[in-house]
Amino acid sequence: MIIEPRTYRNSFSKERFESFVITYKDSDLWVGIDPLSYKKKMADFALDKLKEIRDELEAYVAKDSFFKKSLKPCPVMEGAPELAKQMAVVAERSGVGPMAAVAGIFSETIGKELLENFSINELVIENGGDIFLRIEAPLVLSIFAGESPLSGVVGLEIEPEKTPCGVCTSAGTVGPSRSFGKADAVMIICKETALADAFATGFGNLIKKPSDIEKVLKRTETHEEIIAAVMICEDQIGIRGEFEMKLLK
Repeated sequence: MIIEPRTYRNSFSKERFESFVITYKDSDLWVGIDPLSYKKKMADFALDKLKEIRDELEAYVAKDSFFKKSLKPCPVMEGAPELAKQMAVVAERSGVGPMAAVAGIFSETIGKELLENFSINELVIENGGDIFLRIEAPLVLSIFAGESPLSGVVGLEIEPEKTPCGVCTSAGTVGPSRSFGKADAVMIICKETALADAFATGFGNLIKKPSDIEKVLKRTETHEEIIAAVMICEDQIGIRGEFEMKLLK
């Protein structure tokens, strides 16, 4: 498969974060850690964890093909690994198939393992637009929205007291993820990264044209787990939640 260069990763401050990339099969994660906390052995630790959880999940879906293919919530088989169980739970809460949460749960699982095994002040893990983070000072995340004129123009300022949390983005016009919508970007923020990933897919599926933004954004209000939401389609944008929007250009 062809993997597009993830140039948006260059927007993370090189002064604020010491970074490394871990890759395994077609998984590609960027990890940023504050320089005072960074240790070289963290990269090997994170890669080992990525291999462990990916191999475990692949072994499971080889036995449960419906779990892998389903576009709707579905139960897991007896003896399913904890990772698959968590994906099934967030799928049920968001109304999508469990694999919609795979990138988010990889970021979240590796992030929590790093925090539990090392003393880390600030940590950001990005996996194809799905981010797990724990920060100690505000961080502005720019929103990549494909060909939209708003792409890279606006960002959301994440407040440290709301972290750790997950910031996940789905798009129907760019990237490899499957979407039935036409949104250039749907960003969802939740305490659980896997849940944010699943919600981003679910709400992204509902946006077919710019005029859909208002009603879809309204639907996010029925889910108290959603801390904030941003939706971009062509030249239209909608936002709700607890974080401040920043103009970047």
